Amino acid sequence: MAKVLIIGAGGVGAVVAHKCASVPEVFTEIMLASRTKEKADRIAAAMDKGRIQTAKVDADNVRETVALIQSFKPDLLINVALPYQDLPLMDACLATKTNYMDTANYEPKDVAKFEYKWQWAYHDRFKEAGIMALLGCGFDPGVTGIYTAYAAKHHFDEIHCLDIVDCNAGDHGKAFATNFNPEINIREITQKGKYWENGQWIEVEPISIHKPINYPNIGEKESYLLYHEELESLVKNYPTLKRARFWMTFGQKYITVLSVLQEIGMTSIKPVIYEGKEIVPLQFLKAVLPEPSSLGAGYRGQTSIGCQITGIKEGKEQTYYIWNNCDHEAAFKDTGAQAISYTTGVPAMLGAKMLLTNHWNGCGVFNVEEFDPDPFMAEIGKYGLPWNEKINCPLPVNL
Repeated sequence: MAKVLIIGAGGVGAVVAHKCASVPEVFTEIMLASRTKEKADRIAAAMDKGRIQTAKVDADNVRETVALIQSFKPDLLINVALPYQDLPLMDACLATKTNYMDTANYEPKDVAKFEYKWQWAYHDRFKEAGIMALLGCGFDPGVTGIYTAYAAKHHFDEIHCLDIVDCNAGDHGKAFATNFNPEINIREITQKGKYWENGQWIEVEPISIHKPINYPNIGEKESYLLYHEELESLVKNYPTLKRARFWMTFGQKYITVLSVLQEIGMTSIKPVIYEGKEIVPLQFLKAVLPEPSSLGAGYRGQTSIGCQITGIKEGKEQTYYIWNNCDHEAAFKDTGAQAISYTTGVPAMLGAKMLLTNHWNGCGVFNVEEFDPDPFMAEIGKYGLPWNEKINCPLPVNL
């Protein structure tokens, strides 16, 4: 029915490839491409189904990506490479009139700042080309936006307050490691926090606001207020929101080590000269930290990610909480990946399926919450991420 080109052969790329291969009635041909072809080859070989072709591509090089697209002729390019590469890949899709999808928004390599404005600026060009760009279809961003859309459609006339809560209560046994690309993860955490309140963005110092939040099947975990990209699109698409925040858990050891690394300059993105060569400290740190895709074996515990929403339904105040808990061991058994990669890769495959089967369609650039959430919500459970909901019950975050 459709050919897909997956660019990025890290932990998320492996999950996307695995899940696409499990739905042959939709994904008839799959190509997995990476700057390091050997990584794609290993993923394809591990699946032992002979369904995945592999290729080498530099996602920063538009001409190289265009050549690969013209050779393979995919119906959709799924970008699970680095956020720096979103715009070059969108340029390649425009040049070849190919649909595009990603799981994280663009950020410039030399500025630790991520926002949607650069990708939203492509809307008219994608519309004129008659193709779609689907942005942020992982879990957060991704499923959290779809959860919000589902709540707005079925449980509220107006949504007023949104708290996205993200807990990883797993233990990988490493002294210090990040659950996805270390460079992106650390840039995200060390930026200033930001949340939406009463029509404006409030900026705070990094990880300066925190509180214990009670997560289902896990219990209380200290959670830190961060800025996360889906807040930007959700505030835009749900103008009745009076407040929108994002919370993520970190252990005290992680915070301590990160603080030391930051104080000594190892999280800096400004180049320094070492032995006559220019290096970026954060990129060097990434090189010595464990590869996130290697964390799956032996990972224990669960993640819990959800949306807490308050608002009005038929003139009355209502509260709503919707979430998923994902078990690291179960994720590894299914795809050989830990739950962080799994919770990003599964929604990416299903978002691709929604696009390719015309449940979600349009020409231009869109965020996931702009489409009907119901067909996605009807299927996400059977692919490994079942959801739970509570209405007018005690909420995880004290208001």
